[in-house]
This record gives sequence, structure tokens and C-alpha cells, in this order.
Amino acid sequence: MKVQYILEQSKPIGVIVLKEVNESTMEIMNIAVSEAYQGKGYGKLMLKEAEKIAKHSGYDKLIIATANSSLNQLALYQKCGFRIQEIEKDFFINEYKEVIMENGIRAMDKIILSKLVC
Repeated sequence: MKVQYILEQSKPIGVIVLKEVNESTMEIMNIAVSEAYQGKGYGKLMLKEAEKIAKHSGYDKLIIATANSSLNQLALYQKCGFRIQEIEKDFFINEYKEVIMENGIRAMDKIILSKLVC
């Protein structure tokens, strides 16, 4: 597992957590940017950093997953070159007791996106 922090004036404002899936694939398990810093390009910067880490560590592919209701995340990932690889239907219904709502949409399906590391 690899953890990378993004700092602004020595203060952590974001974190990305990477995990090996297999010998050729690394997964972004978590990516988060402090709310005050969102919409300023840090998410894109962190995704590019994840690509560099994966490439320099010898991986060919990055994957990331999110809910069908995570519209901002889905847009960000696709803007950064990730493509939908798989949909796990009813993942959030089966795995979580509570109903998860985002953007007025119920989180039901897990969307898995992938990108070849260049």
C-alpha cells in the first residue's frame, strides 16, 4: 500500500492511497481533497501523481471505483482518461445497511474505471 499526501504550505490538503491488485494493476483505493481546496485542480494533480507512482513501480494499469451517484468523481476520472471498465450492480445496496444518497441519487452500483499507465 502506498500513501501520497498533497501539501499546501506544509499543510496536508489531500491524500491518495494506492494498492496492488496484481502484478500489472494498481488500484486507487482512496482519493480525497479537503473541501476548501476542491475545484482547484488538486484532484487531477493527484491522479497524475498516482499514474507516475504506478508507472515507476512497474504497473501497466490503474483502476478506481466509485458509486453511480458520485457525479463529480465520475466526471473527474473520465476527464483524466479513465474509462468505465465494469459495473457491479447493486453493490451499495448489498454491502451497506444504510441508504447512501449523493446529488439526489441513491448509490446503488459500483462503477469501476481503468486507465493504462503510459
